[in-house]
Amino acid sequence: MESPISSEEGITPDFTRDSSFFQVAPKEPKLKLCCYNMPNQAVINKKAEVVDLSIIIVNYNVKYHLGESLQSIYGNRKGISFEIIVVDNDSTDGSVDMVKSRFTEVRLIENCQNLGFARAVNQGLIESKGRYLLLLNPDTVVLPGALDKMVEFMDENPRAGALGCKLLNADGSLQPSCRSFPTLRGAFFENIGLERLFPGNRVIGQYRMGYWGHNCVREVDQPMGANLMLRSAAISQVGLMDEQFYMYYEEVDWCYRIKKEGWKIYFTPYAEMIHYGGKSTRQAVRNMLIERYRSMHKFYRKHFGLIPEILLKCMNFVGLVLKILFGATIVGVSLFGRNRKGEYWEYRRQILRDRWWVLVRNWRLWV
Repeated sequence: MESPISSEEGITPDFTRDSSFFQVAPKEPKLKLCCYNMPNQAVINKKAEVVDLSIIIVNYNVKYHLGESLQSIYGNRKGISFEIIVVDNDSTDGSVDMVKSRFTEVRLIENCQNLGFARAVNQGLIESKGRYLLLLNPDTVVLPGALDKMVEFMDENPRAGALGCKLLNADGSLQPSCRSFPTLRGAFFENIGLERLFPGNRVIGQYRMGYWGHNCVREVDQPMGANLMLRSAAISQVGLMDEQFYMYYEEVDWCYRIKKEGWKIYFTPYAEMIHYGGKSTRQAVRNMLIERYRSMHKFYRKHFGLIPEILLKCMNFVGLVLKILFGATIVGVSLFGRNRKGEYWEYRRQILRDRWWVLVRNWRLWV
């Protein structure tokens, strides 16, 4: 497959949109958008100014981590040219004012409501002008040389449509960041608990890839969307993110479409970033649990059909019941221990309450 774009030509995609959907001052560096309809197709156009990398960050009420992330990007700039586009989903914690006052080079898109991750990313894509695009969570810290190494990798591998890098927890330990594409077999093993018992088994643990140490360059199916670099040519071919996914599985769907068009997706351990994880979604844990299930079901319906989606819903329901029973047993045993009021046990009890909340409202996933 020939790439629709050659990076040497200096061409970068311009994603077309109906201007009636936006309220934008065209020449202002700060954009105020209230978007309710976004296009689903990307087209190619020439732009006068092209950069190596467009970094798109979707923010929702994580002011401190956003500032830390932006500072790490500017503090580790090397040979590449880049732009940063922050799409704020109606934060109320002062994130917007912080960006305006401390990072004047950032292009800021302010939404008047929380549009979800996919729609916000699409807004950033439309305004981008990079040969490559990087989706970056606001709760990440870019380590020295990471961006340069990722751009260099993409330059050296023209058939690479997407690339993920090595993610670390705050304590420096490995954060597994790649998975295989979802399958009914993988969902079965996960819902009955076998995947957690035998994560290193290449059959049972295939989905989460627990048998692999993230220590070498290799092709993968889906790197975590917290840090995902994409070739603009690939996006121009497969289109923008599917906005039916409000939260979760939007990057899985994207990677699935990219691979389907013949592009390769890689992981490199030579570029590293710290990812704190879940700083936005923890603000509404229960609703996010519902949304995760809903997005999973949409993915199966879109790519595999109605019957696999129904089978998945049944397996997820059984799996949720089993998790609640197991969690209730563990919490019940803890009542006889000395540290039953400790922080860990409170955490376990909260997980149990959250899962019960989802179970009671499981009917929402069937309508």
